Amino acid sequence: MSKSILERFRLDGRVALITGAGQGIGKAFAIALGEAGAKVAIADMRAELADQVSHELEQQQVQAFSVTANVADPQSVEAMVTKVIDHFGALHIAFNNAGINKNSAAEETSLADWDETFAVNLRGLFLCCQSEGRHMLKAGYGKIINTASMSSLIVPHPQKQAAYNTSKAGVVSLTRSLAAEWADRGVRVNCISPGIVRTPLIMNSPDLAPLINRWLQDIPMGRLCELEDLQGAAVYLASEASDYMTGHNLIIEGGHTLW
Repeated sequence: MSKSILERFRLDGRVALITGAGQGIGKAFAIALGEAGAKVAIADMRAELADQVSHELEQQQVQAFSVTANVADPQSVEAMVTKVIDHFGALHIAFNNAGINKNSAAEETSLADWDETFAVNLRGLFLCCQSEGRHMLKAGYGKIINTASMSSLIVPHPQKQAAYNTSKAGVVSLTRSLAAEWADRGVRVNCISPGIVRTPLIMNSPDLAPLINRWLQDIPMGRLCELEDLQGAAVYLASEASDYMTGHNLIIEGGHTLW
């Protein structure tokens, strides 16, 4: 008998790696996958954050493992993936979520800031996909999910962030390219494009918090995205329920891109 729909969303026996999982969206993804039954590797540049999330998951009876990694460094990325496979024995799901945003007007953006944004958001994401993909292709199965942004589709305002917007458009294109290359070898590659997410980083920022009311005017649902709004999509893309989906950009932004 075939599995029920709810059983197809379960991740029991699967191993998931999430980068940038020490806080915010990455942490929310880690919690969701852990609740769905996956063993979860928490990767972050800050060891104390990765350790804390790993501890929180273990308190919820989730098998968790923390690893420190800099996604912009090829050796660090390869070491991260190797450590996860050595620890859990496999890698079935990878969420490439680590990213940065340096808001600045285009004419004032330094080349250093531009290069750093792309080093993390696009080059780093490619390095992760490449390393994860090599292992998944050998196994003949894998789910890679990349964190893009609605900024890949529109230019959010009034903040100015040309480097970020362009890097996230690249994430969507890279996702589609890898999906096309790997579809016939069992590896699915998709991405999630969140809208503006209500996180402490935004709520406590003297530069961004004053923009919230302006953003709300552009969102048909009239509220910012909550971390919980992203978790169902994370489980869906990581599970066998989405086995026939690849190269897709799943947009979750309360209708922000409609206007």
